[in-house]
Amino acid sequence: MVYPKRQILVTSALPYANGPIHIGHLVEYIQTDIWVRFQKLRGHDCYYVCADDAHGTPIMLRAQKEGIEAAELIARMGKEHLRDFTDFGVAFDNYGSTDSQENRELVTQIYRRLQQGGHISTRRIQQAYDPVKNMFLPDRFIRGTCPRCGAPDQYGDSCEVCGATYSPTELRNPVSAISGATPVQKESEHYFFQLGNFADALRIWLFPDITQPRHVQAEVANKLDEWFASGLQDWDISRDIPYFGFEIPDAPGKYFYVWVDAPVGYMASFRQLCQRVGLDFDRFWAADAGTELYHFIGKDILYFHALFWPAMLEGAGFRKPTAIFAHGFLTVNGQKMSKSRGTFINARTYLDHLNPEYLRYYFANKLGPHVEDIDLNLDDFIARVNSDLVGKYVNIASRAAGLLHRHFSGVISGPEPDRAGTASVLDGITGSALAASERISDAYDERRFGAAVREIMTLADAFNQWWDQRRPWELSKRFEAPAAPGDNADLHAICSTALEGFRILTLYLKPVLPELAANAERFLNLPPQNWADLATALRAGHRIHAYQHLATRVDPKQVQAMLDHSKESLTMTTPTIPAAATQTEAIKPEITIDDFARVDLRVARIVKAGYVDGADKLLQLTVDLGEGRHRNIFAGIRSAYAPADLEGRLTVVVANLAARKMKFGVSEGMVLAAGPGNKDLWILSPDSGAQPGMRIK
Repeated sequence: MVYPKRQILVTSALPYANGPIHIGHLVEYIQTDIWVRFQKLRGHDCYYVCADDAHGTPIMLRAQKEGIEAAELIARMGKEHLRDFTDFGVAFDNYGSTDSQENRELVTQIYRRLQQGGHISTRRIQQAYDPVKNMFLPDRFIRGTCPRCGAPDQYGDSCEVCGATYSPTELRNPVSAISGATPVQKESEHYFFQLGNFADALRIWLFPDITQPRHVQAEVANKLDEWFASGLQDWDISRDIPYFGFEIPDAPGKYFYVWVDAPVGYMASFRQLCQRVGLDFDRFWAADAGTELYHFIGKDILYFHALFWPAMLEGAGFRKPTAIFAHGFLTVNGQKMSKSRGTFINARTYLDHLNPEYLRYYFANKLGPHVEDIDLNLDDFIARVNSDLVGKYVNIASRAAGLLHRHFSGVISGPEPDRAGTASVLDGITGSALAASERISDAYDERRFGAAVREIMTLADAFNQWWDQRRPWELSKRFEAPAAPGDNADLHAICSTALEGFRILTLYLKPVLPELAANAERFLNLPPQNWADLATALRAGHRIHAYQHLATRVDPKQVQAMLDHSKESLTMTTPTIPAAATQTEAIKPEITIDDFARVDLRVARIVKAGYVDGADKLLQLTVDLGEGRHRNIFAGIRSAYAPADLEGRLTVVVANLAARKMKFGVSEGMVLAAGPGNKDLWILSPDSGAQPGMRIK
């Protein structure tokens, strides 16, 4: 069947340039990459762009902690992100940054058009302000006691314990997560995008009649309908200095909120691609563009992508997305990713231990077109990779190629002999595989990757069963001895047909396993294959290369090593004290249980850390003991830690130690640490599930 050539632009949500890529992120990028690779294999013009989301308060603060400019931080993170994506086979046509000149120009253009259209207003609002850092505080940088359930150490906008949402002004005992100071209320003028102006247009776009295509999944539309029921509110699009981002035109000291310029980053990254390869930007972004535009995103950012973004595009005279595809979250072994269990796995940690294409394959097995969470069950991961990729798919090539090289110098046979129905049987197995191409193609196009992979593995099972039924190893044993007429030709045909089946399966799996497919194509001595090449079988006289291992089994020890590595590199757990540390000091005289009971050990969060002028061994820490109780502690851990390593971490302190006056100030407690000294020193840190103020019993 011949399909018209499509013009498609695809994006994934922009990863935030404040930390590394982890396997939860990869669900989205692998899903998008599989879909894009399939479209390209079908011969469509499909472009995949993305960028680092590089603005906002967290990036500004992290750069300050590291003592570098924000531009240096985002440049470093951008390189690391692109390296990780590339190593997982995610192939962007352009990967940019929202901190680009192209993005600045487009954001300004969109803002000016919205302003001219009467969609921007201003008003003065009250905000939390840090009197120490002299800055307005985003909700996430305010911590305190939940006004609903009383849980301590919760964010300024929502409680992770009871799930309540609220205003930062409702938070009890609020403190700045940056300085530990109590925020004050301060007034400031802000700029608002009047989202309600687009309520009618958004309703038409989100809830079309049955004759029109859907732009979001049905479950997404149902969720968004709740926002219309409560009325679309004006959206605050400005932030006050200090802020890392683009300054709003004609508004000194005011900056675009990060979520204003982040989606515009899709356009900016594509403009960079257009400038590099000569594409027409307007053909994809003009209001009347006849091309296709798709966004792949997580379900947690629907509000921005399915309401604010299309409204901004509508108001600025650009086209809206053809569709937005939302996906769910990743769990590991049925639970939320956990640092203490080692299941919060960075992309680089995975790459240090396992083949990236194995994760691509496992995710593909799980992914469908709906907004559903998927689970990475590590035992199932091992079993599925070993069974499907090694035991079924690669097994076909390894068995057939060995016999073909041993007896026929690796040369594919000519037409199968017409003996006892042999030709019809051989035609049947490859014919059945080719007959599945439309079903597999539709499954890929509709993002039913799990269905596609299951059908492919059913075909792999069929080829292996067919091979076992024909028992070519017995024909091989008779090869050198006087053979019955046609035995050698049968063996040649069986091996050749099995390798033709392997070629078909390779093409079917190519969107999921691009590197393995490329290695298989080299083994088969073929140029890179496209979907149209399904109809072009291996020809008589074609010589394949000697077989080399295409995939190896996953050893459970590799998975355990990855989990252990994740614990070491990501968690804040109590370290194992080296043997040397236990030998340097004699054990002090014993104490009674009553003596020990007098020591009040508490979990505390280090909210601020800094060097102490004139003290080579000390760091000055501000710790939060819960309920807004802050202590100043001088700790002799400078040899092992920089301040940036400590801020935000949980630790254990002696809370009832008498205050001690030092020449640098008063120390109001003690941080517990272990180790022989110098760099080999570790503060005791409970798992991330602990909360400031909890008593250690």
